[in-house]
Amino acid sequence: MITTERTILRPWRDEDLDAFAAMLADPEVQADAGGPVDRDAAAAKMARYRAAHDRLGYTRWVVTAHAGAFLGYVGIMPIDTWHPRSPNVEIGWRLTRGSWGFGIATEAARASLIDGFTRCGLEEVLSYTALDNHRSQAVMRKLGLQRDETLDFTSTHDGHSWSGLVWVARPEGFRP
Repeated sequence: MITTERTILRPWRDEDLDAFAAMLADPEVQADAGGPVDRDAAAAKMARYRAAHDRLGYTRWVVTAHAGAFLGYVGIMPIDTWHPRSPNVEIGWRLTRGSWGFGIATEAARASLIDGFTRCGLEEVLSYTALDNHRSQAVMRKLGLQRDETLDFTSTHDGHSWSGLVWVARPEGFRP
C-alpha cells in the first residue's frame, strides 16, 4: 500500500469490481480506450492487475480517497507482448469522471513511479497516450517525463487501432 497526501494506492479486492466496472462503462472515461467495456471485460482486466501484483509486486493500483471512495487506478504494468513497445513497463491511469481536474492522477502516478524506481528497481518506465488526450499529456509533463518521438507508434489489436505519443521516466529524470 502506498499513501499520498490525498490518496491510498492499494492492491485490488473483490469488492472493487462494481466501482471499477462502472468507471469502465463510462463513455467519457473510456473515450481514448476504444469506448466503454462491460462488466466481464472489467473483471478480466481486474484479474490481470491482481495477477501482476502477485507476480511482480507492482500493478495498476486501486486509487481511493483516504475516506475510502474509489477514484480509479494508477500504476505500472508490463506492456502486453503484442504491443509495439514490448518488452517494457508502462505507467498509466484512469480515473472516475468526478476525479478529473484535481491533480489526483499526477499525485498518485508520482507515488507509483517512486515505488517502481526505489522498491522495485525499475530503470525506465514508459507512458503513452493519444495525440488528443491533452489531460494525460499534462500529467506526463507535470511528472517531468521526457517526450521521445522515436518511440511513438500506431498499433492495431483486437480490431482497435490507435496511435500513441510516448514519454519516458527514469529515476534521475522525473520530478519526485
